[in-house]
Amino acid sequence: MRFLLRTIPIMAIISTVALALAVTSQAAAKSSAAQHFSSTCSMCHGPDGKGYPAIHTPNFTSPKWQASVTNAQITQVITDGVKGTAMQGFGSRLKPAQIHELVLYIRSLNSAKKK
Repeated sequence: MRFLLRTIPIMAIISTVALALAVTSQAAAKSSAAQHFSSTCSMCHGPDGKGYPAIHTPNFTSPKWQASVTNAQITQVITDGVKGTAMQGFGSRLKPAQIHELVLYIRSLNSAKKK
């Protein structure tokens, strides 16, 4: 019984620290992805992700666009680009984890989630 009474507070502290680290890690990943987006993507997709109709870039904030593509499709476009368009591939310049973070960042721009 004493063992249990000593173990429970320790487990609670460990759980709290682990949760705090996970939240901090997610925030850092989003910040890193936002920086990548700003420096690499915003020239064509706009600083807010709304795109530019004149050059036919998608509006990442549109719930309709968000619903029309899968994460795998977004990953493929970021990695390989789109043939016949200005969208070049970044697979040779970004690590898979960075591309994954960008996909999640693009998903976070969905205006339907911000209502």
